[in-house]
Amino acid sequence: MNTVNKLLKAYNKDITLKPNEWTIKHQYISGMKKWIANIVPYELLVRDIKEAVEALDTLSEDGIFYDKFPDKIETPDYGDNWGVTANYIEINNRAVAEMQNNKCRRGLISTIKLLPAIPPSAKSWANCIILSQIFPNIYGDGYNKPADVENSIYGIKLNVGYSQNIIDYDIIDKITPFEQFKAFNDLAHFHGLKTGFRTVISADQIKIARTDGQDLVFDWNNEEHFNLFLNSHIELVNAGFEAIFIDSAKHIGGYDMGNYTGVGALPSYEQMQYIIHEIRSRTGNTHLSFVGEKSSGDFERYEKLGLSTGTGFIPPDDFHSVKKEAIEHKYSKNYSPGVEISNDNDTGGRSYEERLTRINNSLFAYEYPSDKLASFMQMEDLFPLRYDTNTHHLMMSNPSYSTDGTANSHFENLFAKDDGREYNKKVAELFSYSLNL
Repeated sequence: MNTVNKLLKAYNKDITLKPNEWTIKHQYISGMKKWIANIVPYELLVRDIKEAVEALDTLSEDGIFYDKFPDKIETPDYGDNWGVTANYIEINNRAVAEMQNNKCRRGLISTIKLLPAIPPSAKSWANCIILSQIFPNIYGDGYNKPADVENSIYGIKLNVGYSQNIIDYDIIDKITPFEQFKAFNDLAHFHGLKTGFRTVISADQIKIARTDGQDLVFDWNNEEHFNLFLNSHIELVNAGFEAIFIDSAKHIGGYDMGNYTGVGALPSYEQMQYIIHEIRSRTGNTHLSFVGEKSSGDFERYEKLGLSTGTGFIPPDDFHSVKKEAIEHKYSKNYSPGVEISNDNDTGGRSYEERLTRINNSLFAYEYPSDKLASFMQMEDLFPLRYDTNTHHLMMSNPSYSTDGTANSHFENLFAKDDGREYNKKVAELFSYSLNL
């Protein structure tokens, strides 16, 4: 049984699927590409898992509705170097998790429910979802905390499975965490998306969990720790992820440490080069994309490291500056810098118009579509957040915005409402022009 059907059965759902009428009424169509827009996330997050699967089936690009989810799903094929031109959209899967009183869970299920509202990949380049959290965060994993209490997503534990914020541990007797990731990836690929996840490499931001309860601080020079890091990432690639966003990548090997804001030692250049090579080699996936945070400046250094692209220095508000860089790097098909619409450190305050301008520039500022640079967006660039929070705040803390202790109230209050719907519609219009280029 494929993992999507296994997931449905784990929630006691029938695996026979039917077209979803609400999805048909809210779909945007650009050629063969279909997705949901002019919505607020609440409308999707309150659905059950079967409705989410039926929505994706209803939006099938080939126009075929499958009565049962197909057994064999292929990732969208853009060749080995797809990462150089992709649009990376980071979804904070912890922030959209079910907040039931003080518990936080099922972030992966919530992200599946959002997938129909993510524009699928274009004719010439891929759209790739990056998940903010995979591994447990060091303090308070599985719980939400008040908005003014730190609960950083940047501090992780290895050797203790995956985050309780993300995986549904209530059903692991029916579908394992690995299989839950596999189901997510199959559904994303079916919708025409690539997938990836964020990882951290600063040693003091990683703990090694032990059975005696005494966690160890990660040490890049400890062979056991090194192999645990490597093998943990290989397992995720084997579950279907195709991109890894590397936090603090610019500083690997001690480069430009004057601007380093992480905590703890970083891997040497040779260590990271080995990790990237081994992940590709051991998984047999030559097409993986490795993305470096702020990997700008010495592009040859990052290309030889094995990166595909990185968040860059290009002024995203200036169409002509973006186009100039796109033309300059048009033949750089192994590595080129990307355009930041916003990043995980975004503290808000940018107007909707400014965000739309940046999205426009990232999608259209080039001479030919094949010249396009990669771009980097956050969930907030598709689905605006409520006025008193921002992307970075939700990376550093894990508040519930529920007014009555229920998950649905959190889903309703996390995002902007009427103005968010109108903005989402405008984003869809930009993507609709780009998907068939």
